[in-house]
Amino acid sequence: MFTGIIEARGTIQALRRRSVDVQLKVATHTLDMSDVHIGDSIAVNGVCLTVVEYSQDHFCADVSHETLSRSSLGKLKVGSNVNLEKAMAANGRFGGHMVSGHVDGLATVKSVSHQGLGIDIWLEFPAELGKYIAEKGSITLDGISLTVNELRQSQFRLTIIPHSAEQTTISEWRKGSQINLEVDVVARYLERLLQSPNSTHTRSDTLSEEKLAECGFLSLSRGL
Repeated sequence: MFTGIIEARGTIQALRRRSVDVQLKVATHTLDMSDVHIGDSIAVNGVCLTVVEYSQDHFCADVSHETLSRSSLGKLKVGSNVNLEKAMAANGRFGGHMVSGHVDGLATVKSVSHQGLGIDIWLEFPAELGKYIAEKGSITLDGISLTVNELRQSQFRLTIIPHSAEQTTISEWRKGSQINLEVDVVARYLERLLQSPNSTHTRSDTLSEEKLAECGFLSLSRGL
């Protein structure tokens, strides 16, 4: 589990192709590696990867063909900068939102404009993910926990403060950039619960859209 709070920017040092898979060697720069072990999880641009080799200034992780085909990791090159976050410790601070590190799809940057000190970014998302995206809700982009500030059909707007842009790869996003997108995991589980067969349930507290709305989890007028 991750929180979407980026701990450091890394750099791809090597790409070792192995048939249809790839092993990444990532320079960690300012990321604290003192508590990292073989088998630990580190999110790279929002993709949960397993450490198979490490030192105090780098780690290596294998990336399957499935992950390469469903995320932007297949487009990385030597020298590419990436967002890094270690898996959340049980006693750590929960600064963002629940992030699994499992990419749902790719969002495409449609425009980038400066508004005062902030940066407005419009992105287009795959249509099938629209039901999981809510205005003022949380979303993960390249591993960064962000807030959807405006939603229009198949696009949403982010407003980025300078600090976030400087400390992550957001400063490198341009029109046409493809960004790893993970929807709020809570929305995923709510959908799954609503789809579960309930023909055998007779209790009055059976989960339904009306029950979720009553408890404040969703608005029936807008859906999940």
